[in-house]
Amino acid sequence: MAGSPLRTRRFVLLVVLLCGFGVVLFRLVSLQVLQAAELTVKADRQHQKTVALEGARGTIVDRHGKVLAMNMDVPSVFGVPTALESPARTARTLSPVLHVRAAELEKKLRQDRSFVWLARKLDPEQGHRLEQMPMEGIGTVLEGRRFYPKGPLLAHVLGFAGMDGTGLEGLERRYEAHLHGEKRVAVLQRDALGRVVFPKGEAEQNPASGHSLTLTIDEVIQYIAEKELEEAMNKTRAKAGTVIVLEPQTGALLALAISPRFDPNSVAALTPGRWRNRALTDAYEPGSTMKAIVAAAALEEKVMKPGTMVFGENGRMTIANTVIHDHEKLGWVTFAEVIQKSSNIGAAKTGMALGDQRLYRYLQAFGFGQRTDIDLPGEAGGLLRDPKYWGRRSLASISMGQEIGVTPMQMVSAISVLANGGVLMKPYVVSEVRDAQGQLLKQIEPQAKRRVISADTARTVTSILEGVVTDGTGTKAAIPGFRVAGKTGTAQKIDPRTGAYSSTQFVGSFVGFVPADNPRLAMIIVIDEPQGEAWGGAVAAPVFRRVGEQVLNYLGVSSNEPVKLAMASGHR
Repeated sequence: MAGSPLRTRRFVLLVVLLCGFGVVLFRLVSLQVLQAAELTVKADRQHQKTVALEGARGTIVDRHGKVLAMNMDVPSVFGVPTALESPARTARTLSPVLHVRAAELEKKLRQDRSFVWLARKLDPEQGHRLEQMPMEGIGTVLEGRRFYPKGPLLAHVLGFAGMDGTGLEGLERRYEAHLHGEKRVAVLQRDALGRVVFPKGEAEQNPASGHSLTLTIDEVIQYIAEKELEEAMNKTRAKAGTVIVLEPQTGALLALAISPRFDPNSVAALTPGRWRNRALTDAYEPGSTMKAIVAAAALEEKVMKPGTMVFGENGRMTIANTVIHDHEKLGWVTFAEVIQKSSNIGAAKTGMALGDQRLYRYLQAFGFGQRTDIDLPGEAGGLLRDPKYWGRRSLASISMGQEIGVTPMQMVSAISVLANGGVLMKPYVVSEVRDAQGQLLKQIEPQAKRRVISADTARTVTSILEGVVTDGTGTKAAIPGFRVAGKTGTAQKIDPRTGAYSSTQFVGSFVGFVPADNPRLAMIIVIDEPQGEAWGGAVAAPVFRRVGEQVLNYLGVSSNEPVKLAMASGHR
């Protein structure tokens, strides 16, 4: 009987062992079979991180291949909170390098996660400092960051891309579909310290880069335009300014300068108004520059000839119970002198000779009240009301540049019609699209929208506009050795507080082309709210001269000596 308890104990021990082995076996089956998928995911979360990667954004170059926008590989910093011994100490160490508050970093590093972004797309200098201080649980991965090597130059045209590499403004936005690189997912393999070991699987291959853009812009001409505009802004203490340089024969944009400027490399602290492209978005009353367009319509319709005599009413005329004034008391003058002396009364009489329907039709034909369709975002159509909404004075007002809103791009496109023989061209800024290997994918050719006036009318108006510069209100736009055609404009702005024209806020402008006999450049200069003297002939015409003189010299355009006077000047 003594052996019976021993056998019992052995039996109990055997049962316990079998149960233990059963539990272990069940656990193994559970881990390796029943929970295999779930545990694999958990392991991957601890040792892998899926990161969206994008191929390099395409470059943007000027017409001579000079780089205006490019991509740089810069480090982005991530942390592995589960691998950190002291999140607080790590945060204090990284804070001065990343320019992020230590408390904010510590909050991220205390999360119960295996991967957190700490800072994206750092400056190269920050990346260099990080290389000098390796830390456990902190790693970096290279990402593409948009870089504009010329700083503020052409910023309002180029626009900028966001942190995620998506174009947000300007050409970056308009051509996003071409510029953005291939988007792919990379799986980063990490060890226990959070260090990247190798990309897993296909992520080892770099995603394809985006397409590159070649612009019609000439970097040198852009520099000249911006430099001269900034000097004018400083001199006049104006609120804002615009300079556009266009090829009148093709519509190709050579330069577009906006002031105030901004640096697309640093936009975080700026408001949207700072990067707004005023040349496309801001409509203004053009004032007397509109008289050049009205003159073209009147000559085309043969209601006026250059030598037609017009009575200036000695500087004062009543229309619809309102009085129109001229800055000079004129008697009988030729129609050409009406334009050259910028007579409001003469322009009003010209508009009345045309009639509201014909004037409206020509304004539409010249492109007013509609977008120019330039390949840039945010363009406004300006303001041109249907004649059925005109008041009793509207015909006279519009003829002298009031009750109509135009953008600088619309006005320089319209003056180009006179420069190129009567055809409205579609302005454009991108001439080519190429793939990452440099193969041409798309070439943009000049596009004529419609014929507006005859070539004879264009030549006649050009001759009259030459008289504006040689013997009229635009003498400060004269370029020695070249025939210049153009028109000055000075317009009162509407005071938003009173709804009436302001006596202190003006827009001074000049629009024209050179050489008048074989135009290479069409230009508009708009100075918004200059302080002191505000006449377009005083604040804008000199900018035309300085820009034109330098650009013609840069392009190697030969001068014509002697300068011929306009045909109308002999009638004075």
